[in-house]
Amino acid sequence: MSTWQEWLAAEAAAREEAGLTRRLRERPAEDPTIDLAGNDYLGLARDPAVRRAAADAALRWGAGASASRLVTGTLALHADLERELADYLCQPSALVLSTGYHANLAVVTALADRSVRVLSDAHVHASLVDGVRLSRARLSVVPHSDVAAVEAGLVAAVAAGERALVLVESVYSVLGDAAPLVELAALCERYDALLVVDEAHGLGVHGPGLVAALGLAGLPHVVVTATLSKALGSQGGAILGPSALREHLVNRARPFIFDTGLAPAPTAGALAALREVRARPGLGATVRTRVAALADALGVVAPAGAVLSVPMSSPQAAVAAQAAALASGLRVGCFRPPSVPDGISRLRITVTAGVPAADWADAVATLVALVKEHQ
Repeated sequence: MSTWQEWLAAEAAAREEAGLTRRLRERPAEDPTIDLAGNDYLGLARDPAVRRAAADAALRWGAGASASRLVTGTLALHADLERELADYLCQPSALVLSTGYHANLAVVTALADRSVRVLSDAHVHASLVDGVRLSRARLSVVPHSDVAAVEAGLVAAVAAGERALVLVESVYSVLGDAAPLVELAALCERYDALLVVDEAHGLGVHGPGLVAALGLAGLPHVVVTATLSKALGSQGGAILGPSALREHLVNRARPFIFDTGLAPAPTAGALAALREVRARPGLGATVRTRVAALADALGVVAPAGAVLSVPMSSPQAAVAAQAAALASGLRVGCFRPPSVPDGISRLRITVTAGVPAADWADAVATLVALVKEHQ
C-alpha cells in the first residue's frame, strides 16, 4: 500500500470511529419522502411555472452559457435576472454568478488583499472563510454577533491605516439567529468600513431579505450576497450593491471572470421563482409561522430563518434520529463537527412552504416523537 493509500485509509477509519462519515445518497425524481433536509424553503424548485421557464430556456438558449460572462456567456436572461434582483432587493445593481459559493469568493477576493483587515463573524459560511484565505487579507475572527468586538477591530484597523471589511450572514444557518445588522451597519459607516451581508437564508423567507427589511439596502457601505439555490429553488448566486462595485467585480473578481456563465435553465428558473416570490408574499409568511410553531413543539428557540436546529447528545444520536425520521417518511439533515461552529451535533430540519398543510401536521407529530426518543 502506498503512502497516500495508507493516509486515506487512516482518515476514513478516524472519520468512522468519530461518527463523522458522510455519504452520498441518490434521490429519485419522484420521491414519496417528505423533504425537510434540503433548502427549497418556499417550495419553488418544482413549481410548475418555474420548471416550465427553466425547460423553455434550455430549449431556446441551449444547455449551457458556452463561455465566461466576459466572452459570449452573458445572455439576455442574465441581464433580466440582474435587473429584477436589484429591484426586489432595493439595490442599485446586481451581478449573477454560477453559484452562491462563487459569489462569496468573488466579493471577498476582489475587495480584500494584504492591506485589508477582515473582521469575520465566527459563524459565517465556509465560502466566506475560503474567500478570506484566498485574499490573503489580515483576518480577525470575532466572537459570534459580538458588536463590541467588531468595533474594537475597526478601531484597530483605523489606527493601522487599514481598510476594513466586516463579514456576516443576515440569518446564520446553524443556530438560525439573525445578525445585529443595524448596529453593524452604523459601525461600518462610522469607521469607513464595508459590511458584506450574506442573505442566503434571509432572501425569500423575509421577502427581499433582512438588509432591505431593516432599511439598509442601497447604502454605499453595505454589500449583499445571495444564493439562487435556496428560496428561489434554482442555482446560482448574486452580489448586490453600488454600481461601482459591480464594475470592479466584472474587472477583478476571478470567480466571475474565469468561470462559465450561469446556464440558461437555472437563470430562467431563478427569474421565474423571483417573480413568484414577489407575487406570493404569503410563501415566506407560511415558513415563518411554521418554524415558530415547530420550535415551540420541540422546545427549542425559534430561528430567524427556515432552518431549525435541534441539539443532540452526540454525532451518533443525530445520525440515529435522522435514520428514524427517514424510516418514518421524513428526510431531515444533521449538523455534525466540523460543520458546526460550537461542536454540538444537531438535527437540521428545513421548514418549507412546499409541504401541504395536512402532511405538515403529520410531519410535526413525527418529529416531536422521534426527537424525544433519540435526544
